[in-house]
Amino acid sequence: MPLVQVVVTLIVVGVLLWLINSYIPMQSTIKSIINIVVVIAVVLWLLHGFGVISSSGDIKMPVVK
Repeated sequence: MPLVQVVVTLIVVGVLLWLINSYIPMQSTIKSIINIVVVIAVVLWLLHGFGVISSSGDIKMPVVK
């Protein structure tokens, strides 16, 4: 996964989350839930993109020699 794609995606997700938090009126608990879900999804996407977790859910541990 190219680093530019990761940075652009993080910027777009951040701006969208900021727009939702700033301009859409809703309860603070719903905003908190949306923020938590988006952060968890982005972290899982990054872990999958960098090969830390596979699509089957197995966690790959680095081999120390």
